[in-house]
Amino acid sequence: MNFPDPLIRGRLLKRYKRFLTDVELENGELVVAHCANPGSMLSLLVEGAEVWISPARNPDRKLKYTWEMIRIGEALVGLNTNLANKIVEEAINSGEIPELAGYETLRREVKYGKNSRIDILLESDGVPICYVEIKSVTMSRSHKLAEFPDSVTARGTKHLRELTDQVAEGKRAVMLYLVQREDCDRFSVAEDIDPAYAAGLVEAKKAGVEVLCFGCSVSPEAINVFGKVDVAK
Repeated sequence: MNFPDPLIRGRLLKRYKRFLTDVELENGELVVAHCANPGSMLSLLVEGAEVWISPARNPDRKLKYTWEMIRIGEALVGLNTNLANKIVEEAINSGEIPELAGYETLRREVKYGKNSRIDILLESDGVPICYVEIKSVTMSRSHKLAEFPDSVTARGTKHLRELTDQVAEGKRAVMLYLVQREDCDRFSVAEDIDPAYAAGLVEAKKAGVEVLCFGCSVSPEAINVFGKVDVAK
């Protein structure tokens, strides 16, 4: 997924009120950027860190910038959770996720379950419909280990139950974790942060929900899927 406009470099001052971020640009200008990440962003909020923001294309938008990525150590981390579905969609279409290849149609944000929308729905004649739930992973508290979630997610646990329901109906269900950073080669659920979610994933796997995890190459020009990440058993 290529960014449509060049990103602007600055440094992080602070994140506050969950969706607001103060950034100092290279020319010294102070701007407020939208933070499109509802999590705690644990391990990422390093004051003074190098960040990149994107300019809004809508001239009437209140916040003129969106916070897209931050440098943590030597690695860039993609923070915008709203981009995850697009990144995965492009990867499926280009054959970067062979486990999800061969379907004739791909639709996004399709209603299902109990007042939910599936991130990606894959369909072909003669094979079970495939429901793909996507979670953006940004947290790393240990060397080369990516973790999810970074805060309690009742909504995420609900999604696991709904994927399990689809398997019970004879359909295919996939929980896909997208690690938007290059410095991790392993993935694990953060059981200490949300034990209910961890237990829910164990039950979902027992019921037949498939679990996939893919890493990303991240640069100020693009974020793209580059390969599988090992999932802890």
